[in-house]
Amino acid sequence: MENRIADVNLAPAGMKKITWAWQFMPVLRTLSKDYVPKAPLHGLKLAACLHLEAKTACLLITLHKLGAEVWAAGSNPLSTQDDVCAALVEKGVHVFSHYGMSTKEYYDNLRSVLRIAPDIIIDDGADLVATLHTEFPQLISLVRGGSEETTTGVKRLKAMEEDGTLKFPMIAVNDAYSKYLFDNRYGTGQSVMDGLMRTTNMLIAGKRVVVAGYGWCGRGVAMRAQSMGASVIVVEVDPHRAFEALMDGHQVMNMEEAASLGDIFLTLTGNTQVIRKEHFQHMKSGAILANAGHFDVEISKRDLSEMARSIESTRQNIETYELRDGRFLHLLGEGRLVNLACADGHPIEIMDLSFALQLESALHISRISLPAGVHPVPEEIDRSVMEVKLASLGISLEKLTEEQELYMKSWEE
Repeated sequence: MENRIADVNLAPAGMKKITWAWQFMPVLRTLSKDYVPKAPLHGLKLAACLHLEAKTACLLITLHKLGAEVWAAGSNPLSTQDDVCAALVEKGVHVFSHYGMSTKEYYDNLRSVLRIAPDIIIDDGADLVATLHTEFPQLISLVRGGSEETTTGVKRLKAMEEDGTLKFPMIAVNDAYSKYLFDNRYGTGQSVMDGLMRTTNMLIAGKRVVVAGYGWCGRGVAMRAQSMGASVIVVEVDPHRAFEALMDGHQVMNMEEAASLGDIFLTLTGNTQVIRKEHFQHMKSGAILANAGHFDVEISKRDLSEMARSIESTRQNIETYELRDGRFLHLLGEGRLVNLACADGHPIEIMDLSFALQLESALHISRISLPAGVHPVPEEIDRSVMEVKLASLGISLEKLTEEQELYMKSWEE
């Protein structure tokens, strides 16, 4: 089967979205202009598991133009945009995804993509890599390597590396400066609030927003909520991050204390069962629950269901749980990534940087033989992406003089 999508006739609407995104992606456009004539990926098969929306489509089409045979599966059933999938198929990318796919369909799509025996993998959450290792061990030796987009995915890959399971090289795109400083902080900060506001149409100012997890994503969300007039409560397990949150002007406490105070709860930990029964028991009626961690395990839907007298879809992407004591708790986007399940994900200009890193990492894997394990994005790639971005904005960097360079290398005054 060449493709598995909802409706190929939706392609014109998808192309409009892709065309809009492309005009705001100067870094990817510059790289495309430089690389397309050389077709550096000619003859290679590339398997991707990513959020299939317009910005991702720009990356996949560019990889195809660089010569790769591209096969893509959607990394989230609620972030897949059917019209974009149709447009991708029209552009020569093989796509296996549709909006609202079941868990079984999701894994069937991953398997369909992996059966091509890929040379290069681009993953989002490491499901593609994990499935390859567990179900297609005979294909492992054919994989040159790949790259991983997310914090959760990098954690999984490092766990695989530590126990000797990871059998080919993976570049941790998430850990590049260009990724976590801008994508994780500014991208997540804006897109999470966008998803929250689009879905609820609620005022943020004056609310108490509980942010679970103060990594780069949590910092971004807390910063945006605070700037919109919310009082932010941070829940952390790490003492350094907790103190940083305090120094940034937020209250810090554990979830048991925060449960009775919060109006809006946002999870960004990458862990499981972060908000559960003992916390739901103390929440105000009307509290909003949303997750921005990769998997839908941070807010316990099982506990909510067991505590509920009824569950009703009260608004698009909102499930309202009426508890037996009469309180109402509202879960957004089925507990999946609120910025993608309930909105369009990160701003285009932010994903331009991240996808430029993905493209350059794929090229690096195609040229260099690396040992199995998790590898950083080469510093020269990370730096060059930012230089192209600044140049597109007409910004010039200061250059060190010869005297300054010598001074920085010397231990003498």
